[in-house]
Amino acid sequence: MNSALLIIFFFAALALFLGIRATKGKEMNVNEFAVGNKSFGTLFIFLLIAGEVYTTFTFLGGSGWAYSRGAAAYYVPAYICLAYVLSYWMIPKVWRFAKDHQIISQPGYFSAKYRSPILGVVVSLLGTIALIPYIVIQLKGLGIIVGEASYGAISPIVASAIGAAIITIYVTVSGIHGSAWTAVIKDILILVVIVFLGLYIPFHYFGGIQPMFEAVQAVKPESLTLPSEGYSVAWFISTIILNALGFYLLPQSFSIILSADGEKVLKKNAITLPLYTLLLLFVFFIGFAAIIQVPGLQGADGDLSLLRLTMQTFDPWIVGIVGAAGLLTALVPASVMLMSASVGLMTGIYRLMRPNATDRQQLTVSKLLVFVIIIIAFMFTISGGEALAILNIMSYSLITQLVPALLFSFINTRFMNKYGAMAGIVAGVSIVLYNAVTGIKLADFFPSIPTYINDLNTGMIALAVNFLIAFIVSLTTNRLIAKSRNELLEAQEIVKS
Repeated sequence: MNSALLIIFFFAALALFLGIRATKGKEMNVNEFAVGNKSFGTLFIFLLIAGEVYTTFTFLGGSGWAYSRGAAAYYVPAYICLAYVLSYWMIPKVWRFAKDHQIISQPGYFSAKYRSPILGVVVSLLGTIALIPYIVIQLKGLGIIVGEASYGAISPIVASAIGAAIITIYVTVSGIHGSAWTAVIKDILILVVIVFLGLYIPFHYFGGIQPMFEAVQAVKPESLTLPSEGYSVAWFISTIILNALGFYLLPQSFSIILSADGEKVLKKNAITLPLYTLLLLFVFFIGFAAIIQVPGLQGADGDLSLLRLTMQTFDPWIVGIVGAAGLLTALVPASVMLMSASVGLMTGIYRLMRPNATDRQQLTVSKLLVFVIIIIAFMFTISGGEALAILNIMSYSLITQLVPALLFSFINTRFMNKYGAMAGIVAGVSIVLYNAVTGIKLADFFPSIPTYINDLNTGMIALAVNFLIAFIVSLTTNRLIAKSRNELLEAQEIVKS
């Protein structure tokens, strides 16, 4: 067994130990399981939210995007920073309402706000559809990282299976507490690894960051600017806005919000987290350096640029540490995703079917759903998951269709009711899925449309239609309800007379 594999196994065992031990001294109930009894302070919220940024998608895909698509990769830190800025005003409102109404999940919030259990069902199903591809990509990424970093000693499928087992064990035992404690070692390790690689590699191969970019400019200048079509400025801006709006609507992020012990905790994190997000730039430096040092990676293999360059540069024990960091970038986010998806389905659907279910029954169902969801995700992982690749690309576009319902949940207005919210969500999701399946663009309907409009993220177009449908349906149903109420009152008056 090589030293890299030993180091990876050590950190996997440590994550499992911390995840299980996190429940020590706590009497586990559904509230503790889902949101830690709303007791997490600034540090744990910081680590958990940061954990949703530094996933295997970021670890592999961030450098992979820089390698394959160049400057387009900068949309990632841009949208995350914007999401944190928006969260300063929006997220405390969500937390306050959830605390006052004992809400522990995203479906529970929308169901209570609009007094519609059916809307809770819609939200829970949409959240699960958006999350399963993310869980799959964590498992697939974990397999790739461990497989590469172990120099082929462990196959990607075996690595994914081990990771899925670890996640399932500590989620069912400790719920969100397990994710919080494993996030501690994960963020320390990822901070050290990313900063070290992001600085060492450019200086080792090029003598600095500026010389590295000068070398890229000489070999592949198009990677340093946005193209005029495709991943253009219009795509860049619309994707930043769309993903920023959707960031905290992903069920796992929503669950982390609800686990905070106060509004000040959320505001402090909104202020400090943008600085931490700048670490993503170091990931991009590695991808740009790989353009010169590891040429020839095509298509999806571009996501291997970080690992290939690391293995080319360092001894196995350092590769093992990098592999361990990659392992943890899968375990922590996937565990929160798994927990939030299971609790979302339990609160959105099971509670509707069994409104008198005891706390123990709700907790048992949540844990059973953990097994169901991880099995489904793992099946897609080993089968290739090509169909899920479409949904993964569109996950943000899908979940962002909850934006109109969220924004209007903060105010009492006749422009949005439960009927309009559901109609808008269905319309927006339908457009996103249709585009994902057919690949159709606006130019297919309007050939003379300007490029800057055709390149807009489809999710933004769907969101605009969502708003319009929601307004129309809300206003129409309000009139019909008012008319029916007036007719009923008139009928009662006639009966009385």
